[in-house]
Amino acid sequence: MAAIRSICRHVLRTTSAPSLVTRRSTLAYSSAALRRDWTAKDAGAGGFKVCVCGGAGGIGQPMSMLMAMNESVSELSVQDVTMAMVPPGGVAADLGHLEFPSKVKGYAIDPSKPAVDQLEACLTGCNLVLIPAGVPRKPGMTRDDLFNINANIARGLVEACAQFCPDAIIGVIVNPVNSVVPAMIEIYKKKGLDPMKICGVTTLDVVRANKFVADATGKSPQDINIPVVGGHAGTTILPLFSQDPIGATLTPEQVAVLDPRTQDGGTEVVEAKAGKGSATLSMAYSGARFGSAVLKGLAGTPTTECTYVQSSVTDLPYFSSKVTFGKNGVEKVHEVGPMNAHESERFKQACTQLKSEIDKGLEYAAAI
Repeated sequence: MAAIRSICRHVLRTTSAPSLVTRRSTLAYSSAALRRDWTAKDAGAGGFKVCVCGGAGGIGQPMSMLMAMNESVSELSVQDVTMAMVPPGGVAADLGHLEFPSKVKGYAIDPSKPAVDQLEACLTGCNLVLIPAGVPRKPGMTRDDLFNINANIARGLVEACAQFCPDAIIGVIVNPVNSVVPAMIEIYKKKGLDPMKICGVTTLDVVRANKFVADATGKSPQDINIPVVGGHAGTTILPLFSQDPIGATLTPEQVAVLDPRTQDGGTEVVEAKAGKGSATLSMAYSGARFGSAVLKGLAGTPTTECTYVQSSVTDLPYFSSKVTFGKNGVEKVHEVGPMNAHESERFKQACTQLKSEIDKGLEYAAAI
């Protein structure tokens, strides 16, 4: 058993934080360092409380497991609805047997009643809330149908966070992210709360870009960090290959393949699963990687990840770019940076599409 535990820790943490900081001569972890060290407890870190809303679902269960394995997490809330196929209390019991310090508790709510009336114990004291909740798009369902259903689900959870953990960072993984996140942030602003506490989790786009470039170049994905900016759907996903030393070696022909592949990674998985599932495992990994970045920042180690936030780096009010997390959450939203001719043209396309999707979220919030 000890050997198995050692292997798990080796997979999730192969180098110590101090050596990485020394080697890179920087206070901020690179994304590659984060991937190699994401269960390590940071020096000076307190015990963090994390909640995964939708924690009994296809994304939520593996994401909850990865967060339970993060040694900076002292308490993990696994929240879902009463009719979930697997009760969140059962997920919590299962995770509670892992050889990690976190104490895991399950919370089931009745979706016919306001979430805010049921989540006080679940959310009080949370430092980080990850929300992989919502429903997938089903046959016959329009994008507007999907947005309205998922925006209402997210709203209930976000309003509960506003009541019980207003200082927590909220990582929204509710599709369509490009519209849902602006809507939730506008709701927070109406309540007089900090809009920078809400982030759209776009880490999966970065993870895919890194992996695809690694496969194309024969390099290790641990040595690649492709910034992916814009949004989190279709043409709004813009990988900036030129900003990474290895990505910059791609030929135009390779970029012509990998750019759309990064955009359509979710479809690739759905087709490979023959319509019987979606990108649950890679999304869980990516959400936990985002969560680890936030916790490292809160613990005092500034950590940078791409995420979708209220932003002034472009003409759009919401945009995904590199963001540095620190002790108070979002410390800095970075500029997009230099782009080559192909990326500059794609940037225009991404912004045009993203604007209409942001507007949908703003219309939703204005009607409340």
